[in-house]
Amino acid sequence: MRKTLALLMALIMVFALCACEQTAPATAPVQTEAPAPAEEAAPAEESALAEPEEITITDMIGREVTVIPGSYTRVVCIGAGALRMYSYVGDTSLLCGVEDIDNTSLAERPKMFDSVARPYMLAYGEGFTALPSCGVGGPQAQTAEAEKILACNPDIVISEYEDVEKEDALSEQLGVPVITLKMGPGGVFDEGFLGSLRLIGQIFGSEDKAEDLVSFIETERAEIESRTADIPEEEKPSVYICGLGNWGTTNHLMIGTDKYIVCRVANVKNVVTGLEGAAIQPIEEELFVSLGEDMDIVIMDAAAVKNIKPLYADNPAMFDACKAWQTGEVYLEMAYNAYYTNCEIALINSWFIAKTVYPDRFEDIDMTAKTNEITQAFFGMDLADQIFAAPSSFGGYQKIDTATFFD
Repeated sequence: MRKTLALLMALIMVFALCACEQTAPATAPVQTEAPAPAEEAAPAEESALAEPEEITITDMIGREVTVIPGSYTRVVCIGAGALRMYSYVGDTSLLCGVEDIDNTSLAERPKMFDSVARPYMLAYGEGFTALPSCGVGGPQAQTAEAEKILACNPDIVISEYEDVEKEDALSEQLGVPVITLKMGPGGVFDEGFLGSLRLIGQIFGSEDKAEDLVSFIETERAEIESRTADIPEEEKPSVYICGLGNWGTTNHLMIGTDKYIVCRVANVKNVVTGLEGAAIQPIEEELFVSLGEDMDIVIMDAAAVKNIKPLYADNPAMFDACKAWQTGEVYLEMAYNAYYTNCEIALINSWFIAKTVYPDRFEDIDMTAKTNEITQAFFGMDLADQIFAAPSSFGGYQKIDTATFFD
């Protein structure tokens, strides 16, 4: 009997031990592989937590500046065109101040461009009204206002004051990087402008956005060029492009010469040839009159209308020598220089000029649709209606009725 009990007790103990071994993994799992050393996971963690690295960039006037890409949260833009160019690629919610010229809520501010469509203002101007002043701005402001900039407490400044010594001094005074952009004489097609877009993208971590916009501009240029490249010279009409803004509004004697970038892009035969100097410059009345009989087409910038109108009222015969005036081949492009160049409008104007001069090659181009396509690329918005509604747009791209337009 005792042997039987002992045997039963031994069997119970064996079963109990087996049960413990089977359930043990639920509380103490057996490791089948050695855990990875702690230092192997460290690089991924360090990468995720790593601070942005300093780099040295060269701005558009050759200055070497140390920056930390993607780290900036308080931005100020100063000088003609700086805020506009920043708005094409940068995040406008990072702005901590704007020049008075770009704050429409102020009673006292430069207002000479208010009647002209500035698409960056149409897109973002309402947000600018909530920001403090970083200076007056405008064509008469030739130096930065350091005290006002300091009051905005920026951590970086984007500038269009193209003076190396002054930019270096301003950066030292402010204690933050000052990055200088540049437009260049070729406007929207200029390497200076395209380089400025890329520079903004690099500094603010928006390289893809910058490259997309640069690629869009280059593609648009290539298409205009390809549509007009094979037109024989003898089939090209002679074109007079006038009223182009140059530090303020002008009249019919401020013209684009044969060096004017749009003439090269659209393969336009310019009636004004052989002049030395800039692609946009004034000419004498005598030259205008002498070229009149060769002007097959005249294209006027809308910003010049307010100056041409009183001249025409005083002298209704001022266009009598102009062939295009007599035949009704006078067209209105949108004003594109207003506190420097509206680059998106300059690009739209290129399409309009090409379509006006070579209508058969551009039958498929609707100017409202093209305007919206381009403002979508620059701002992500359709802005054609707002651009055409500006007082100095006179309703948009059009052929002028020369019998009544200036009455």
